[in-house]
Amino acid sequence: MQLAKVIGSVVSTQKTPSLTGKKLLLVQLIHMDGAGLDADNWLEEVAADCVGAGEGETVLVARGASARRVFPEPNDAIDLAVVAIVDAVSR
Repeated sequence: MQLAKVIGSVVSTQKTPSLTGKKLLLVQLIHMDGAGLDADNWLEEVAADCVGAGEGETVLVARGASARRVFPEPNDAIDLAVVAIVDAVSR
């Protein structure tokens, strides 16, 4: 799992059936201190949301098979999912 910041949303009217009804968020992977993983070329990705996250929130994302298992029905097209909204990070 990785930390990410929600920086926007994605709207798609034409999509595979396994994405129908899923909220899609644009997320930016971040370090624990909140900085982007690469300040010169910040990595932005699209994630399916299962926790009701909103823009500006810090979230936890899961990849691959773990992301697909978050939803009850088959989700072949999901490779990244928002699985938690982060309240605090401490070391």
